[in-house]
Amino acid sequence: METKLDIAKNWLPRYTGMPVDRFGDHVLLTNFSDYIGRFCDRFGCDVYGEGRAMQAATNDRGLTIVNFGIGSPNAATIMDLLGARMPSAVLFLGKCGGLKDSTEIGHFVLPIAAIRGEGTSDDYFPHEVPALPSFKLHKFVSDKIVDRGLEYRTGVVYTTNRRVWEHDKAFKGRLKRMTALAIDMETATVFIVGHHNRISRGALLLVSDVPTTPEGVKTEASDKAVTQNYARMHLDIGIEAMTHIGTQGEPIRHFTY
Repeated sequence: METKLDIAKNWLPRYTGMPVDRFGDHVLLTNFSDYIGRFCDRFGCDVYGEGRAMQAATNDRGLTIVNFGIGSPNAATIMDLLGARMPSAVLFLGKCGGLKDSTEIGHFVLPIAAIRGEGTSDDYFPHEVPALPSFKLHKFVSDKIVDRGLEYRTGVVYTTNRRVWEHDKAFKGRLKRMTALAIDMETATVFIVGHHNRISRGALLLVSDVPTTPEGVKTEASDKAVTQNYARMHLDIGIEAMTHIGTQGEPIRHFTY
């Protein structure tokens, strides 16, 4: 295997258990196995990759969902491996921690940009290159949210590789000075590696905790409650947006990338 494409074509099935030709033209990315289960129950499709690093499924409409795991290295891996298929668009459905009073548990966030605090993206572009979504993809997702009569927040997300920082007052002080709306572990990486590989990309994040206060730090019980109350709607919006964008949306790219 001499080229990146050779590697991606071999590794995408190796990581997910799903042949390259089973991947659809539009892809949902997630961190949650229950999203895969809900997707397959809804469409009656099979899960590939059980027991492997990642799991994937594709419905009869050509929409694929991939559970790539947690963290920016895994996000970079799947965005590189999807180069074997070169989908028209990729939407990340993730959770984030709210950092401002305006971001409450259950809110949706469509980030306009992400701060590259995770380090992984530095292997793809100089640190001065901003991590941005594809505007037309986010515009279409926004329309779908509004059509449902729902609200969402927009702003900058800080992406970090660090976990268990909630006790660190100095780190929380840095977050406050950066004025980020939310914090997560994947969004900046998805945006940068998508940009590097010329894949249109976006992120619809669900606020699952408010980690700047002791009572707002995520627990097993609180995360379970968020999943029960909001996961179905989160997934439904992603499915609706990525199912219809090919027929109802404007072309995602302009004449040149």
